[in-house]
Amino acid sequence: MLSRSSRPPRGLPDGRTRRHRTARLIAAVLGVGLATGLAACASDPVADQYRNGDNKGYIGSDGLRVDEIKAADRTKPVTFGGVLETGKTFDSKSVAGDVTVVNFWYAACGPCRVEAKDLETAWQKYQGKGVSFVGVNTYDQADTANSFNQKYGVSYPSIIDVNTGAAKLAFAESTSIQATPTTLVLDKQGRVAARVIGPIGSASILETLIDDALKETS
Repeated sequence: MLSRSSRPPRGLPDGRTRRHRTARLIAAVLGVGLATGLAACASDPVADQYRNGDNKGYIGSDGLRVDEIKAADRTKPVTFGGVLETGKTFDSKSVAGDVTVVNFWYAACGPCRVEAKDLETAWQKYQGKGVSFVGVNTYDQADTANSFNQKYGVSYPSIIDVNTGAAKLAFAESTSIQATPTTLVLDKQGRVAARVIGPIGSASILETLIDDALKETS
C-alpha cells in the first residue's frame, strides 16, 4: 500500500495529467504567438514589396508590373472621353484637377474580374477626396458592361471604346496600352503618373499610387 506521500496527487493518475496540462498550456502559449505572427503577416506582401522598393518600378512574381513616373519625365496631359455604358458622355475636362484612375478592361478578361473588387474598394475609399475613377472598356457593348458591373459590384462609370478606340488612342503618346487589364493613375494635371500592367494585385497597391499623386503640389 502506498504511503500518503507516495500516492499520485488526486486527479493526476501516474502524473500524466499534470504533464498533459503543462503540454496544453505550452500549446496555448505557442498558439497565441502563432496567431500574433499570422496577424503580423496579414499585411499585403505585394504591396509591402512595392512600398519597400525605389518607387520607380516593380515586377511581381506573377507578372504584375507597377511603374511610377517622375514628374519631370511625364508627358503632356491626356485629353480623352467617350460614351459611357449609361449612355451619358464623359469628358476628361469634367475631372480636371482630380487624381484620376483609368482602368482598361473588358468583361471576358479573367484578370479584370479578379481585380474588380479591389478597384471598387479603392473607389469607395477615395470618393469625395479629389479622386475620380473611370473605366475604358475596349471590347464590349454597353449591355455587357452593365451586366459585369452588376455582377461584380462596380459603381464607377466606363467608356465604351470598342466602336471608335478613341479613348485608348488618346493615351498612345503617353503610354502604350497593350495588355488588359492596364490601370493608369493620372496626376492633377492629367498626366500619366503611374501605370499598373496586369491585375492590380490588391487595393493597397493602387491606394499607394493614388496617395503619392495626391501628395504632389501640382
